[in-house]
Amino acid sequence: MRPDGTPASTSRRDSPSIRLALVCVATFVVYLDASITPVAVPAIRADLHADVTAAQWLLDAYTLGFACLLLTAGSVGDRFGRKATLLTGTAGFTACSVACALAPSPGILIAARGGQGVFAAAVVPLSLAVTAELFADPRQRTRAIGVWGGVAGTAVALGPIIGGLLVQTAGWESMFWINLPIGVVALAGLSWTLPSSPPRRPSPSPNGRAVDERHDGLPGTAPAGGVRKDREAASRPDTVGQTLFVLGSGSLTFAMIESGRFGWSSPVILGLLLGSAVILTLFVRWEIRCSHPMLPPRLLRVPAVAVACVVNFLGLFGMYAVLFLLTVYLQETRHLSPVETGVRFLALTGFLGVASMGAAAVVARLGTRTTMLLGLLLVAAGLGGLTLVEDAGGYFTYGWALVLLGAGIPLSSGVVAIQAMMSAVPADLAGTASGAMNTFRQFGAVFGVALAGVLSPQRGDAVTSMNVTFIVAAAGALAGAVVTVIVLRERGDHASRAIPTAEPQQPSVA
Repeated sequence: MRPDGTPASTSRRDSPSIRLALVCVATFVVYLDASITPVAVPAIRADLHADVTAAQWLLDAYTLGFACLLLTAGSVGDRFGRKATLLTGTAGFTACSVACALAPSPGILIAARGGQGVFAAAVVPLSLAVTAELFADPRQRTRAIGVWGGVAGTAVALGPIIGGLLVQTAGWESMFWINLPIGVVALAGLSWTLPSSPPRRPSPSPNGRAVDERHDGLPGTAPAGGVRKDREAASRPDTVGQTLFVLGSGSLTFAMIESGRFGWSSPVILGLLLGSAVILTLFVRWEIRCSHPMLPPRLLRVPAVAVACVVNFLGLFGMYAVLFLLTVYLQETRHLSPVETGVRFLALTGFLGVASMGAAAVVARLGTRTTMLLGLLLVAAGLGGLTLVEDAGGYFTYGWALVLLGAGIPLSSGVVAIQAMMSAVPADLAGTASGAMNTFRQFGAVFGVALAGVLSPQRGDAVTSMNVTFIVAAAGALAGAVVTVIVLRERGDHASRAIPTAEPQQPSVA
């Protein structure tokens, strides 16, 4: 018997370690694309003759597709099988990466980037769910989830420097071509190693009675008739809610990004803003009335959940605004190379990874509320320090601010925010609460890039009023700190409370 609980005679095909490695390969390439693209924006603009708004869409198309479908991905996996959904996501992401590399125009590239985001929304939550099911032993499972999170964090940290090297040596297309061999290896390996027909097994429900759930690759029992109907109803995707959510969010994002082209008084922009308000209102009304909503309204009425969502939105808002503005500034205004730009971002992404790994230890010592406050203050200080970017002192004038921003985001959000809200969330909604929080994280990234274009427009080769964006983002982080102080209350067992393992949670990576 091996330490992970598998028989010694288990073949390599059935080895949890090999499956974990393959899942991590798929996870790596998805998270790599989230941070590798910003440093290539100037090169793509020059080669495809794209304007400033197209540059914003190159980042937001991916994140918007990811954010809009993240809540639905879990129910799709439950309904159609986690293996099938994970393989579809991996195959689709790889195919869209090839389409990005071959794109002859900005419009086609933006559409392909949106496709990447849609399929990434299937890969990330399903890869984490599969990871959690690979090991029966709780310690092995915890270690596996840690490996998953470490791989994701490493991909985010390495993205800018890898992107800079690829763009400078082989052109921006290579940044997408690299996904092809990685995706093929992950797809072939997962197809071969993951079990094809997911059996079921019982898991405890909140009232203590056995409830049968699907667990890919794990032995179990068939559900009882009444429970089966309940589970099948709950696993149906909220198609109406999802459609309204995509239309409303997409309209609002389009209005913000394209306002510079059309003008805020344009009938197009005013119509999109009004339409998004109407559609999102309909979405809220539908979610209130729907029997199995994608975003249960009662979740956001829980103070700890509301705080976690707000803090995650504000954290990613500032970081992605910085990624977008600094990339354009360093390459088009200061005329640095993609590699030089990527190296400068290592202060941000590197400390993001370090703080992500150490966040749990900080929470154990300080508690969730104090840790979140510390993180928000670091984010605010980092964003405030970035107002020095345009001074003549060089990188060391503002590099320390990138360090503070990178360290502050994991301490204020991600796993720390999850731990803050888990004690207040019903056990049956733990996974949905985590999905809602991560959706707010991604929309923070979407609106960070969009609003940066509004507050700090580009005039020729110069990015104007960067300080305005950084100050607004810093004020948002301080507002999050105030909300945290007022709303969030510590529990006596905050340091030892474990996050429920029935639904695995997404670690703190951007």
